[in-house]
Amino acid sequence: MANSGGGAVCNGNLHNHKKQSDGLPSENCTKNGILKEAQQNGKPHFYNKPIVESFEEAPLHVLVFTYMGYGIGTLFGYLRDFLRSRGIEKCNAAVEREEQKDFVPLYQNFENFYTRNLYMRIRDNWNRPICSAPGALFDVMERVSDDYNWTFRFTGRIIKDVINMGSYNFLGLAARYDESMRTVKDVLESHGVGVASTRCEMGTLNKHKELEDLVAKFLNVEAAMVFGMGFATNSMNIPALVGKGCLILSDELNHASLVLGARISGATIRIFKHNNMQSLEKLLRDAIIYGQPRTRRAWKKILILVEGVYSMEGSIVRLPQIVALKKKYKAYLYIDEAHSIGSLGPTGRGVVEFFGMDPQDVDVLMGTFTKSFGAAGGYIAGRKSLNLPLDGSKNWRVFGRDPPAYAETCSDTARCKILENRDMKGEQEDLVDYLQVHSHSAAYATSMSPPIAEQIIRSMKLIMGLDGTTQGLQRVRQLAKNTRYFRQRLNDMGFIVYGNEESPVIPVLLYMPSKVAAFARHLLNRKIGVVVVGFPATPLAEARARFCLSAAHTREMLDTVLEALDEMGDLLQLKYSRHRKSARPELYDETSFELDD
Repeated sequence: MANSGGGAVCNGNLHNHKKQSDGLPSENCTKNGILKEAQQNGKPHFYNKPIVESFEEAPLHVLVFTYMGYGIGTLFGYLRDFLRSRGIEKCNAAVEREEQKDFVPLYQNFENFYTRNLYMRIRDNWNRPICSAPGALFDVMERVSDDYNWTFRFTGRIIKDVINMGSYNFLGLAARYDESMRTVKDVLESHGVGVASTRCEMGTLNKHKELEDLVAKFLNVEAAMVFGMGFATNSMNIPALVGKGCLILSDELNHASLVLGARISGATIRIFKHNNMQSLEKLLRDAIIYGQPRTRRAWKKILILVEGVYSMEGSIVRLPQIVALKKKYKAYLYIDEAHSIGSLGPTGRGVVEFFGMDPQDVDVLMGTFTKSFGAAGGYIAGRKSLNLPLDGSKNWRVFGRDPPAYAETCSDTARCKILENRDMKGEQEDLVDYLQVHSHSAAYATSMSPPIAEQIIRSMKLIMGLDGTTQGLQRVRQLAKNTRYFRQRLNDMGFIVYGNEESPVIPVLLYMPSKVAAFARHLLNRKIGVVVVGFPATPLAEARARFCLSAAHTREMLDTVLEALDEMGDLLQLKYSRHRKSARPELYDETSFELDD
């Protein structure tokens, strides 16, 4: 791929070119997932291990049978819909009232076809009621259905001590009350449960300010702001940062909260292939060269949206390469660390620490407190002054000639338009101060509950060692040890396992919808609680079980689960692995390609 300014992405990796242009310094070098950086911002940063991720392809016959299963289910669905329309079979789905038959339908019949005819058959595997803390073991309320999963009734029996392999309780901090939670009880007594106001009015408490200062210290950034809901932290703050005339470059596997926030913002959205640096750089180059559609004006801002750990794939963002591209093309970087904060890095500080990088390299750090911290809510953190003004006063000048630094970019064109980055004088705004005024979540949503804030403070101090113990560090290390052990055993058994070897989110591919249901039901009978995921949360033919490891899991618990999985894999014939890497998530060998519409 062409080089502009010293770096190029080749075969999915960023390589340094020795050639210098117009006195420009050389960029950092990343090869085979290893970041080699002599010095950046006066601080050395090293990541000395290769990135190992697996996305193995399924055998052809498995995919054929999976699509056949959905096809047969669809045919029977049409048959049952015909029987319902003739009154032969009772319809339990939501329908229009008779007096509204001449109105525009509120419920679109075909849109609910999948839910009505396919999802209902296996609905009992979701929304199971839990009646205990989501620790390593939890209690499940037993329920049965007398009408094929349209409704449920409780039997009154409690299934005790089920091994919890589905909750995001990465560090085991979501647990029953003990004396270490005394401070949470004290805050509950002094501050109450609710705040009854927004942050902009009377909802900013001393506990919120204490938490924000602690988050900034934990992340080694200048400022942070907390919100009461993790999903809304993305969906309500992205629209405050970008809008019409801005461009969002979003990973194709980003979480629904990022997708919703991008759509609400009104900015133009373009999707790049998952973790594929060639795809991202192509979009960045095109955005800079061609500008906005029709007018060809420069984009006000370009924002790259990625996640630290992708919750359905178990993969980890290729942060060093993305930061290099972000610097090269002068874009913003917004990273969602919902699943990586607390669970990655030597001390649990997330994917930035995992790669040994400087937090200043990321413009907007976002994370949630719902996973590793055993609480609720989210945060936005970063520098007080961003590289580019938030008001979009960054200018790009169009050239009719090729500057030396961009010669290779336009080597195939006689005279292409090249954009030179020119800083214009403008006031740089404090990110947190800006969001305090413009964030919909801060302006309209109720503030975080004080006991929740105290639980986060308690958990964060534990991880940082500010409680005077090393329990937090021990939990982080135990989580990493459990993750590697569980992944390795699954691979040895012959399951197709997605994701990075360091990711505590471990998807095991099941493919066929009938096997998805049987897998979850049989494991619950063995007192093992798992989360199974299918369409539309995943591609149609990639249904899976998603295991979330915890520091609270003991080796005996994991061995019990692995023994059951080994038996289930043989019983349901789920051991599809042939140890062949998939070409779908990463197109390493392609130098040019078109994105799917």
